[in-house]
Amino acid sequence: MAVRRTPRFYFSLRSPYSWLAYRDLHQHHPELVPGLDWVPFWEPDERSSRLLTEAGGEFVYTAMSRAKHLYVLADIRRLAAERGLSFSWPVDREPVWEIPHLGYLVAARHGAGPGYLERAYRARWEEGRNICDRDTVAGIAAELGLDPAEVAGAADDPEVRRQGVAALLDIYADGVFGVPFFVHKLDRFWGVDRLPAFAASVAARRGAARPAARPAAVPAPEESGPAAEPVLVGVPGRTDEGHAGGCG
Repeated sequence: MAVRRTPRFYFSLRSPYSWLAYRDLHQHHPELVPGLDWVPFWEPDERSSRLLTEAGGEFVYTAMSRAKHLYVLADIRRLAAERGLSFSWPVDREPVWEIPHLGYLVAARHGAGPGYLERAYRARWEEGRNICDRDTVAGIAAELGLDPAEVAGAADDPEVRRQGVAALLDIYADGVFGVPFFVHKLDRFWGVDRLPAFAASVAARRGAARPAARPAAVPAPEESGPAAEPVLVGVPGRTDEGHAGGCG
């Protein structure tokens, strides 16, 4: 597996757990948000699947059972209530997930990735709207001052498709089997409840990367008596697929 030196968040606009992780990131770990690599995760359509196979990758996601789906419905209601969030469960009819996720890649190219995610997550999970509808994506683009046709038609652009396949290859290389999924160096965390551990891991590694502070100068004996001992400052001290903290 690749060594990810920059912390990475594999997110999906489809996943309710990814939505909760997105909200928790901004509320509890805002210092992480601007320094993350944000990589979309979605179930590829036939065209993307073919391009992925031709590039030597595969998509390892397994659709959940009916029993797990019913559990997730109750679990998300409970977790959202704990956070004081209201949500509206969307109904997906023949979704094409390239439409919103490749739309994100276009928005990010124009520097509007964060705004796009905020609006897309709100549209799907708080307003119950169909984000695989090109009109919905076009409306989000218009709110951000982007070209609605460019963003909503991202799945038709061969270059954006290639960008999407590159993201799918990263998903394959990092062994991402569900979302939310966090990666930093060789550490991997799956599920919204693994977010605190991911944040702690990033903080610890960043602390270790900083040079240790020099010991304070020891005062001369005539100024303070016996010399004190110098103190160094600044030295830091795959999951089960049935886990409810992620969609897999």
